[in-house]
Amino acid sequence: MITVKEYRGHIRNWEELCERLGIDLSLPREEREKEILIKAYQTWGYEMADHMYGMFAFALWDDEEKKLFCLRDQFGTKPFYYYETEDGQLLYGTMIRDIMKQPGFVKELNEEMLQLYLSLTYVAGENTFFRGLKKLMPGRYLIWQNGRLTIKRYWKPEFHPDESKSLEDWADEIHSTIQEIMPEVKTPDEKVESFLSGGVDSSYVLAMSDAEQADGCGYEEERFDESVLAEKTAKILGRKFSRSLITPEQFFDIVPYVMYNMEQPLGDASAIVFTLGCNATAEHTKICYSGEGADEFFGGYNMYRNAERYGENLKTFYVGNTNIMKEDEKKKILKKYDPDVLPIEVAREIYEETEGLDPLSKMSDVDIQIWLEGDIYLNVDKMSTAAGLEIRMPLTDRRIFDIASRMPSRYKVNEEQNKVAFRTAAAKVLPEEIAFRKKLGFIVPIRIWMADDRYNQDVRRLFNSEIAEKFFDVEAINEIFADYVGGNSDNWRKVWTIYTFLVWYEEYFIKR
Repeated sequence: MITVKEYRGHIRNWEELCERLGIDLSLPREEREKEILIKAYQTWGYEMADHMYGMFAFALWDDEEKKLFCLRDQFGTKPFYYYETEDGQLLYGTMIRDIMKQPGFVKELNEEMLQLYLSLTYVAGENTFFRGLKKLMPGRYLIWQNGRLTIKRYWKPEFHPDESKSLEDWADEIHSTIQEIMPEVKTPDEKVESFLSGGVDSSYVLAMSDAEQADGCGYEEERFDESVLAEKTAKILGRKFSRSLITPEQFFDIVPYVMYNMEQPLGDASAIVFTLGCNATAEHTKICYSGEGADEFFGGYNMYRNAERYGENLKTFYVGNTNIMKEDEKKKILKKYDPDVLPIEVAREIYEETEGLDPLSKMSDVDIQIWLEGDIYLNVDKMSTAAGLEIRMPLTDRRIFDIASRMPSRYKVNEEQNKVAFRTAAAKVLPEEIAFRKKLGFIVPIRIWMADDRYNQDVRRLFNSEIAEKFFDVEAINEIFADYVGGNSDNWRKVWTIYTFLVWYEEYFIKR
């Protein structure tokens, strides 16, 4: 007998799987998806994920073989953690807090993660901030049998450029594939809204969906406010638009809530705004689309245009989308510094896998395996879950990545534009001014707000706290803060990264 012990996710090709596996299509979603997991495991065994599209992490217990089988989807859109106790038991689940409550879990800080965090601003790789607690990485499955743990990789990103197609051919394939995927992302009876920024990804998803309403966040500071562009896009597409105005008071007040529900620190300031957006959207819908995935797949970040210039040097420094602090800075502020704990080590295996590929493909691969999993998907999953909102990401799909994996880099990035083929596909349903709009990023006015003494009092408090004394040279971190507040540097990201760690530590090791 096979039992589903843990499951979080959404299986997109459920209709096809139900027909292939002999499952009643009329079953309620939760019951239906559990049946799919059980019968897919019985039919295809460890290769079951090869037949599934969607977002998922799960654990199955095989009673006959006394074996636990756990699997995380190819891109890591849903988290999965495990912990071996001193007495030889395995604790596991999709929520760290649930594992912490189980007998045998010993809560200890894994301090070496702080050194990586200060550079990356998120938790990269299989280790976590809790000693002994590990992440099952994307594209892996775990087997626990007779007290023995085995982890195997069933999928990894691979790139095989196909030079036979034109730009229009690639755009056509992207568009037809999204047309194929969109009907799977929801059932006809589900009411869905769609997050919308000023960018092409969320605009394309909205245009291809039947969502009647789009949701966005805005600020009083006009130069940071993408919601004006988003509202214009919604109007052009004939959709309603709901704008959530984010104030600095709201932003700073909710930071402890975010760090608690994130379960590990995350120094991405946009995560705070995303949380407020999720909470506002959850007041009027339970399912929302979001456009994650396309930037990493199709060359969306402006820094990708430097790929050729970086060349072979990439493997000496490029560890993903963020690299906030260098080693000499960390030596100066940390009370404990280990010269062997280096961010580049997290990416070393990926560079070995991508030997011989062009620089852009290498950068994309690093971001797909490290940045997406550790920052973007973690944020989306944790904060939507906390809000009671289910987010579905149509562009994060193996069929979409399959196109990107075959597309030559010149159709992703050129001297004038990023996401060239993707934007060309989007222009089939969007005005060119939207499809080819310059990427703004999910910008936040925090560089202004945190320098304001009306809003930064908690930052000051924690920078001078016993917690800060435990890990940092307090004088050194306050010097960074003073330089930023005084306008002598733009070091707000460094201040924010230190602050979010201190807030998280207070939540998990002081308050609880």
